[in-house]
Amino acid sequence: MWRGSSGRAMPIRAETRSRALAIQLLYAWDVAGGGAASGAAAGWDGVLKLATSGRRVEAAAVTLAEQAVARRAELDAHIGRAADRWRMERIGVVDRNVLRLGTLELALGNVPPKVAIDEAVRMAQWFGGEKSPGFVNGILDRVARDLGRL
Repeated sequence: MWRGSSGRAMPIRAETRSRALAIQLLYAWDVAGGGAASGAAAGWDGVLKLATSGRRVEAAAVTLAEQAVARRAELDAHIGRAADRWRMERIGVVDRNVLRLGTLELALGNVPPKVAIDEAVRMAQWFGGEKSPGFVNGILDRVARDLGRL
């Protein structure tokens, strides 16, 4: 549950829970050294054991994380072009993986670009630092424009 602008408790959508879990999976993968896509899922067992999101949410999260890992080079290239003077290794682990997931969703085109960006900003608010939401919003806005989505 989260509090909406009215202060009323609101349920968190399954898609948002999937994104949040995907960020945690990507974080675990990145911290472990960011190996090959084929070995990424093996390191996620511990994270998934702690998750209480349900099978549908977990399956969607794993799919998103696997796609982000498999397309890491492409996603990082888009982010690198949009992030002037920021090398990927200089971007914090949380922000880097929020950006990867947001860029993946922009590239896939399965959700409207504003939804992909808003959800990534929400993940940055939940998991990142004080300046993460603005940083993520700025980079993904530029990625979306570069991809012709905005």
